[in-house]
Amino acid sequence: MTPCEKIARTVNELFICSPVKGYQQIRTPFLYPDGDIIDLYLATNGQDVTLTDLGETMRWLRSQTLSPRRSIKQNQLVEDICLNHGIGFYRGMLSLRVHEQDNMAQVVTRLAQAAIRVADLSFTFRQRTAETVSDEVAELLHERALPFYRPEQLPGRSGKVWRIDFHVRAPQRSSLVNVLSTASKGTVRGIVDHTVAGWFDLSHLKIGPEGNKFVSLFDDTVDVWTHEDIELVSELSEVAYWSRPDQFIEMLAAAA
Repeated sequence: MTPCEKIARTVNELFICSPVKGYQQIRTPFLYPDGDIIDLYLATNGQDVTLTDLGETMRWLRSQTLSPRRSIKQNQLVEDICLNHGIGFYRGMLSLRVHEQDNMAQVVTRLAQAAIRVADLSFTFRQRTAETVSDEVAELLHERALPFYRPEQLPGRSGKVWRIDFHVRAPQRSSLVNVLSTASKGTVRGIVDHTVAGWFDLSHLKIGPEGNKFVSLFDDTVDVWTHEDIELVSELSEVAYWSRPDQFIEMLAAAA
């Protein structure tokens, strides 16, 4: 008896099995957080039968944010979910091996529950903090072999000491980088005003051939920034966007 025949004889009303592009697609009654249906797929290779989501859960998760990467913590959460449910995670796919004696309803439900748990990580994207984004920036700088200090405490002309998120040592010119990140529109004005005041007070550090480049990195994975906010900051620093990491790295590496 095939896995699909087992489904048809036991829980046919809940799980619908049909052939799709070389797989047996199982339409489950479970949903992703936005209401999309969770579909799973049976792949047969000789005597081996594997149940997989074909990477749909991770694709769905990526669609919930503009950020091209997940944080170390989020990756660890995905691995923990798979471990707790006894699910394999390889090349972005959730999967498990199906054995002849397995209860198909339980197997399908277990993989679907893992998919739901992974999809629920989308809520952590909506609760991003400046500290979380700064950790992701540090990962990127490390990957691109750009040495940096974080954070950097620098005195301004007024005597006030300003906390700069990153001091990046590029071959041509060093950069001071501030990360602007918030999920609340109510805090945007305070963040922008603080950033502008800091760059103004530290403007003496830009002078001379060895002067530092000032870079304001906006976390645009959350739509809270207005054109006016960006214009204010751009008067005193170069502006980069976290959704465009390659452009950000090129800005740090450029001599001008």
